Formats: sequence, C-alpha cells, structure tokens
Amino acid sequence: MSYSKRDDDSGRIGYHHYFDKTTVLQEARVFNESPINARKCRALLTKILYLISMGETFGTTEATELFFSVTKLFQSKDAALRQMVYLVIKELSTVAEDVIMVTSSLMKDMQPTSEVMYRANAIRVLRKITDASMLQGLERFLKAAIVDKNAKVSSAALVSSYHLYAIAREVVKRWANEAQEAINAKPQSAVSAATSYMTSFGGSVPSAYNTVSNSNIVQYHALGLLYAIRQKDRMAVSKLVQNYAAKSGLSGSVLRSPFAQCLLVRYACKVMEEDPSSTRAVYELLEGWLRHKSDMVNLEAAKAICEIKGASTKELFPAVTVLQGFLSSGKPSVKFAAIRALNKLAMTQPAAVAPCNIDMENMITDQNRSISTFAITTLLKTGNEASVERLMKQISGFMSEIADESKVLVVEAVGSLCIKFPSKHHVMLSFLSGALRDDGGYDFKRAVVEAIFNFVKYIPESKEAALSHLCEIIEDCEYSKLSVKILHLLGVEGPKCPQPTKYIRYIYNRVILENAVVRGAAVSALAKFGVNVEDESVKQSVRVLLSRCLDDADDEVRDRATMYLDVMKTNDENSYIKDDSTYSLAYLERQLLNYISNPELADAPFDLSAVPKVSRQEEQERGVSDQLGSLPSLSGPGHSPPQSGSASNGAGAASRPSASTGPALDQQAAYAQKLSEVPEFASFGPLFKSSAKPVELTESETEYAVSCVKHVFGHHIVFQFNIKNTLNDIVLEDVNVLMTSVSEEASLVERALIPAPQLVYDVPGIVYVAFERTILEEYPECTFTNDLKFIVKDCDPQTGEPDEEGFEDDYQVEEVSLAVADYVMPSYIPSFTKTWEDLGGEYEVVETLALTTSPGLQEACRDLISLLGMHPLENSGTVQGSNVHTLYLSGIFLGGIPVLAQCRMTYDSSTGVTLKLGVRSASQDISMVMINAIA
Repeated sequence: MSYSKRDDDSGRIGYHHYFDKTTVLQEARVFNESPINARKCRALLTKILYLISMGETFGTTEATELFFSVTKLFQSKDAALRQMVYLVIKELSTVAEDVIMVTSSLMKDMQPTSEVMYRANAIRVLRKITDASMLQGLERFLKAAIVDKNAKVSSAALVSSYHLYAIAREVVKRWANEAQEAINAKPQSAVSAATSYMTSFGGSVPSAYNTVSNSNIVQYHALGLLYAIRQKDRMAVSKLVQNYAAKSGLSGSVLRSPFAQCLLVRYACKVMEEDPSSTRAVYELLEGWLRHKSDMVNLEAAKAICEIKGASTKELFPAVTVLQGFLSSGKPSVKFAAIRALNKLAMTQPAAVAPCNIDMENMITDQNRSISTFAITTLLKTGNEASVERLMKQISGFMSEIADESKVLVVEAVGSLCIKFPSKHHVMLSFLSGALRDDGGYDFKRAVVEAIFNFVKYIPESKEAALSHLCEIIEDCEYSKLSVKILHLLGVEGPKCPQPTKYIRYIYNRVILENAVVRGAAVSALAKFGVNVEDESVKQSVRVLLSRCLDDADDEVRDRATMYLDVMKTNDENSYIKDDSTYSLAYLERQLLNYISNPELADAPFDLSAVPKVSRQEEQERGVSDQLGSLPSLSGPGHSPPQSGSASNGAGAASRPSASTGPALDQQAAYAQKLSEVPEFASFGPLFKSSAKPVELTESETEYAVSCVKHVFGHHIVFQFNIKNTLNDIVLEDVNVLMTSVSEEASLVERALIPAPQLVYDVPGIVYVAFERTILEEYPECTFTNDLKFIVKDCDPQTGEPDEEGFEDDYQVEEVSLAVADYVMPSYIPSFTKTWEDLGGEYEVVETLALTTSPGLQEACRDLISLLGMHPLENSGTVQGSNVHTLYLSGIFLGGIPVLAQCRMTYDSSTGVTLKLGVRSASQDISMVMINAIA
C-alpha cells in the first residue's frame, strides 16, 4: 500500500485519488465480517477520514449507518484499529442520529482497568456526543479522570471539560478543585508514561518521546480550565494569577510546564488590561518571568512588557535586553520571535529598540530571509539618517529572494521612512523604482505605488521625481487597478507642476494602448489638465486629444470625453472636475428621510447647506469599508488552550483626520435612528451632530461603567449616558442621572429625563437627559456634575432574580463639558482659498494668541482641531518639520452656517507656539464664538 503524494515528474498519483464516497460506503460491509480483518478495516477507516478531511459530506442516513457499522469494531482487540475507530466515530457523531447508543461502550473503555489509550480516546469521543442533560451522570467519571495519574487520561479529561463548559457551566464549575489538584500533582515518570503508551502497540519508547512526557501538558490544560471557570470574576482571576505567580518564583515551582507559565503570563496581562491600577504589580511579575529558565516564557514575558500601553523606555529596557540576547540565539525560531517582537515595538518606541541596532545589522545577512527582512525593517525604523543609504543597498541585494509578504513589509517601512528623513528621498525613490522591476503580485506592486504616493503627499520637493516614476510604472503595468489610481493622482497633481505638459504624453498613451477601464481613467486625467492649467496652448492640445476619444469603442470613454469637452467649452469654475468634494451620503440620506417624514417641514425648501461635505475619495473608502464589514479582534490573553497533542497618539490622529469622518457620520446616523424612536424627542427636529466618541466618566475597574454621548439639535442638547452594571450580585432599578451646571447656565433648561428601568449584570442601559437652549443667539459652554440615582436590589448571581425590597443609593461620576466644538460639524471643501475669498472679510475676526499648553506645532494643530471641532484641509493637519506652519480648517456651525479658520503658527523654543487665528463666517456672532473657543 502506497501513501505517496502525486509526483508531477513521474506522473504517479497518490493512493487516495482512486476512491470516492460511494465506493467507501459499499466497502463498509467489511465491518460486519467475522472474524474482523483489522488490516482491511484500518484501510477503510483511513479512507473515511480522508474524505471527511477533504470536505466530503455524508447525509444523515449515510452517516448513521456508517456510524453504527464502525461501532461493531469495538469487539476488536487490535490497538491501532481501535484508535482509528475513536477518530471516525468522533467525526461522524456530529451528523449521525442516535449516537447516544454508543455511550455504554465508551463508558466501558473509560474504566480504570482499561488500556490507557482506550480511556483517553473514549473521553474525547464521549465529549462530542454528550449534552447537558447527560453530563451529570458522567460527572463522577470525568472528575476521576481529571486527577488520574496518567497524563494522557488527565489531559483528555481536562480538554473535554473545557469544551463542555460551554454547554454546562454550572456542572463544570464544580470540577475546579480537581483541576487545581491536577496542577499541583507531581508528574508521572516520563519513562513509565511512554512505556505504558507504546507497549500497547508492541513497540519500544523512542528517545524523542521523553521530551513530550516531561512537558507537563496537564498543567497547561488544567490552568486553561481554571481560567475558563473564573474568567467572569475579575477578583478570582487576579487571585489565580497571584497564587501561581508567587509559587512559580520559588525553587520547586508548582508550574513546571513552560506552556502553563506562558498561559499565566497572558492571564496576568488580562488582569492588567481590565484593572489599570494593577499595572505596577503585573509589571513586576513580568519582569521576574524574564529570568525564567525557559526561552518560551522569557519571550512571552518580554512581548507582554513591550505591549504595555504608555510604558517608558526605562520600563521597556529589561524586556529589550532579553530580546537582544535572543538575537544571537542558535535557534532560528527563537531568533525570529525576538526580532518580530522588536519590530512591533519599533513602530511606537523606536528609541527603546535603538540599542539593538548593531545586533540587528549582523542579522541582515542571515540565511533565513524572514529574519533578515524583519531586521532590515526594524533598522529602517530605528536607524539614523546616515545609515539610510547603506541599508537601501543591502535591501536591494536580497529583495528578489524573499516572498511577497516580506517584500510588502520592507516597502511599507520605506514608505513611512520618507516622512522621517525627507532629505534622503532620492535614495528611497530609486529603491522603490528598482523594486517595481522585480517579479511580484498585486499586493507587492500596490504597496510600492502607495509608498511613492507618500512622497508626493508629504515631501513637496520630491513630487516631480515621484510622478516621473509613476509615469514609468503605467507604461508597463499589468494591473488595471493600479493604473487607474496612478492616472487619478497624475490628474490631480500634474497640473500643479511647473511643466505639466510632460505628463500628458504618458496619459494619452493609455488611451491608445489600454483596456476600457484604464482608458476612461486616462480621459478623466486629461480633462483635469485642460481645466486646471491656465496655458491656452495646453487647453487646446487637451481638446484635440479628447476629441479623438469621441470615436472610442467603449460607451463610458465616449461619454466622459463628451462631458469633459462640454465642461471645457463652458469654462465652468465650479465644474465637477475642479470640485473634489461630495456630500456625506449617510448624513444626506438621514436628513432627507427626516425632511419627508416631518409634515412641519413640507412647506420649506430642503436646506442642503447644513449637510457636511467630504472628499470623494473618503466617501468611496467609506463605501468599501461598509461592504467589507469589520473583523473581530483576537484576544491574546483570553485564548483557549489547544487540544492535547497539538497605539495611536494625538499627533497621528490630527495628521489623518479625514479617515474617521465617514464612519463618524455613519455612527451619527445610527444615533439619529435610535433617538427618533424616543417620543419625548419627536419635537426636537433633525439631529445636527453627535460627539464622535463617548466620554468615559468612570474608571474601567469601578462597579458601574458610565460613558456619555452628546447630541446637538437645533434648539436642544441631549446627553446620552451609557451605563453598565459590573456587579453580578445586584440589580439596579429606576436609574436616573442628576445633572447640575457648575456655572448655573441660564440659557439651558432641563426638558426631559428618561431613566433606565433596570440594569442587570453586564447588560448596558441608557439614560437620556435633554436640555433646551432658551436663548437661541447664545451657544452656552458649561460643565455639569453628574450623580447616578437608583434603587439597589440584591440578586442571586446564578439566576439573576432580584429581591423584592431594595434601597436607594447614589453614585457620583466625572463631569461632562459642553464646548464650542459640539456646535460645529467638520466639513470638507475642495479649495480653502476660493471659499475663504467668497466669504469675504465682512465678518472676519482675527486674534493673536500664545498657545502655552502646546509644546510644538504638531500638538498645536491637534489641540486646535479638537477645540474648534473642524476639518483640516490640504493636508495641513500634518506639520512638515518647519518652525512655521499654517493650518486650514473648515466646518458648518449649528444652523447650517459655513465657517472657516486660518491658523498661522510659529514656534520658538523660548516663547513656544504663537498663533494668529483668523475666522470667517456668514455671521459676526459666529466668528466671535469661534475665536472665544481659543481665547
């Protein structure tokens, strides 16, 4: 019998290629033969498992007949056959009916007198066919198996218990003492464990098997089960970590298994995540684990320290030192894990990783190209300007030898490096253009193109060189998507260059040589040159080229050429070509629905000026993200144990504000839908704005988690308090929030208070408090103190049933502030200069201020965007390293009033940031309100 795979050279085909499900079902008669032919049965069971692994599906009837035919093989004493039987019935049990009938056979195999292999496999199969009603009858056997002296039986019982916890929590919770006993028990001798297992096959114990037996895998599974039982109780998890962490620091540690130690490290991180006040204590534990005798535990502790939010360079030093030591390890896996951890840390803390640069430079020539790639990308993030050119040469030497995934990492590192060292742009551009000549897939080519886009966006002096490289790319580009993106960028940036005509030839070549999709993009790019370039000769040339496109074979290309020729003929300044903005479709849809559903608004025209604008690219990206959806994040510390045998910062947010505008408006649409269902708010009219993120009013470890979202209507302000009860032994009823203005603001009067009827454990509730602005010409800025008022009732944690009687209680939370930014909706406009001139200087207000709280220009930009609540334009939210910067902001004030701000800033190390703020709007009062937000 041959199990070899297909050999393409010899034309041989693997053994399993010659059978299908029908053949296997016919051959199943061999299971009924007497005496049982163990060899034939093993071969047939192998076929069944192969078909299942390849995705073959068995019908219920087929699976049931096959299942009960296989169970007849329990009569055989052949150990290898019995092992195959367990595997097959475990797979078929999810489809077949009446599988519970095999319970008696499995219970027989679970007896202490049975073979070790039979007992472990029987437990695993029994777990698959057991439901919650049967589990209590098996409880005695499973509890005994958990503390069994044999590691295989104990491990099988623990893993099965872990899975059974999902269907019978209360029963499995009673096994916590047995799980703890399994952790504390001393391991069985490696030799005896191996011997008992291998003797059943009539073989000897391989030397490699001793390593597996000594791993104490039982402790790993037992610790995972204990955490699953206690994970809903934060104090119990904290005690679990403290208990075994203290013992693991002593000689003769309870936790001998490095797997269990790694699991304990992750649980410690979970404790720190849920209780920030425990950060210092957990850090000390992690630092102690750095000195563990196992490399695995050292790496896990080092990675955990590197992922602590806000850790200083001093706190990171012990972990970085350990990882640095692993860089010279003789084990490729250890070396790879260390360099990958350092690479991740270098994204946020490059200064902490810099001491490892010498060691990482020695790894550039490592035979393992994955290791050398991570070393290069980390050096790019931590190196200095002088080393850039040398690193680029070293990277070029092996780019053709690594996989596309590694190439993408290198290219992304180079793309981000251009912002850090703009003076070296010529070296990096040369490297990227060379990388494009290498073979690679779409993801790699896209990464290179987007890296070059960064040069165009962030380094003005490199724009012409970068555009020239992009022109060369589209001359021989096999991916239409990339050609379209590049043509769009050429159409936007090309007309702004000193010699725009040199790009027209490359664009028109695409009209002649490419497919319809690329031809359409090329026509649009040509039209941008015809509209935006002032030279009449260029306009005439573009007209001629567009006229030739009127005979194109594709309708879309002809229609575009016709439309753009008409636009150029009419010379419309507000044409579709020049205006790169569009309305936020989600917000526009919500406003239109509100307009047609409200009879009071039927006689008035729809106010389009109150709808914020976004860039077309932003709206398209938002649409794509809506189609793709969001992926759930993986939680490292809370992962389940396997089967046995198996930072953003403020500056960054300010530099990319448009990325969050679309999703924020979609979230606002969801808020509007929810608020429209509240009868008390029916007369408030359309929602103008909701705060982008909830304001947290309590710490994460407190008994009640409270956050606040502010909703601004035309004449009303609604505060939405999201409240969650984190105590499982009480229920809160009639939950209210008492809001008191610190300044006793006269223009705000409370109009509605909608309490949460009941808050049970871990189920959020909402309390609404609504205020009316009685003086419409005023936009109050004030701070509210907040007190929760509720009735507390004790309850049974298991059933959740509250007592009949309770008592009144209150709970004070953090203050909530109402600021000018709450009355402003960020809005995108294509041309700040033109809109600024159109508004005129009639209602302009100018002030010169000193920003004493901002340590630099980037921080000043972030603060101004936050205080004014406006949208940064023309990439002005990012400071390009100069001591002089101008920030352009746009927004819509409450009532649909457009407002612009021009913020000219200078920085001096002695005086700090000096700001000259100019605000223009359609109202003198609004301009003064915006100025006062800063002054």
